[in-house]
Amino acid sequence: MGTMNISLPDSLKAFVEQRVTERGYGTSSEYVRELIRKDQDRVTLRNLILEGAASPPAAPADDAYFDDLRDRIRKRRNE
Repeated sequence: MGTMNISLPDSLKAFVEQRVTERGYGTSSEYVRELIRKDQDRVTLRNLILEGAASPPAAPADDAYFDDLRDRIRKRRNE
């Protein structure tokens, strides 16, 4: 695992230490890793949303669509 040192103003350092204590993290590194993972998830979700928005329209998700979806799931379950 790589190492990264960061400098924080005293107010941010105090905030991180408070969150570590309140949320039960073992270290400030665990807290920062959690923040980075959440940011990665947010970026991934945003990219998926943008990709979906840029894609051509699909068939409408009406009652027939969901009926067909349920049928396919039932068939797979019975295989």
